[in-house]
Amino acid sequence: MGKNTTTVTDADFASVIASDTPTLVDFWAEWCGPCKMMDGPLDELAADNAGKLTVAKLNVDDNPATMSAHGVMSIPTLIVFQNGEEKRRLVGARSKGQLTSELADFLQ
Repeated sequence: MGKNTTTVTDADFASVIASDTPTLVDFWAEWCGPCKMMDGPLDELAADNAGKLTVAKLNVDDNPATMSAHGVMSIPTLIVFQNGEEKRRLVGARSKGQLTSELADFLQ
């Protein structure tokens, strides 16, 4: 985990995504190579946008209920939630530049 990201679990997921601050949840697993590639870009995104965007990571192997409830079929899947509602979904690895561009609406 990065120093600027937070870990979320099945137990606290609902309270984390309920925030009016957009929360980007990274659905990942330890064995997933593309997921590991996302660690740096996500940590940098979180640092660059502190106060505007929360970046949380959910290990799908340890938290299958949340993965299933949100229809996550492949990883990495990144979902932006605001006030408990899904606002945007990205599937697959992205660079920091791609993330910044695709999430621009939430970084203002």
